[in-house]
Amino acid sequence: MKQRHFKYINTLFVVIPMTLIMAFVGLIRNYGFGEDWFIKFLKAWSIMVPVAYLAAFIIIPNARKLAERVTAKS
Repeated sequence: MKQRHFKYINTLFVVIPMTLIMAFVGLIRNYGFGEDWFIKFLKAWSIMVPVAYLAAFIIIPNARKLAERVTAKS
């Protein structure tokens, strides 16, 4: 696999399980297991994945820079 694609695939493998967990917890906490809980879950998750995926590309580089600054001062 080409190294330039690794960053995108790696981020996707982090985002998918995180959004699955967050959508499930949020749905159960707010609505419980109603008759249409699975459809609500899929709707919430389908919105969360692209938002989290794009946010990860903004947050990860900034977090890396901040972590480098913090650890360099120690």
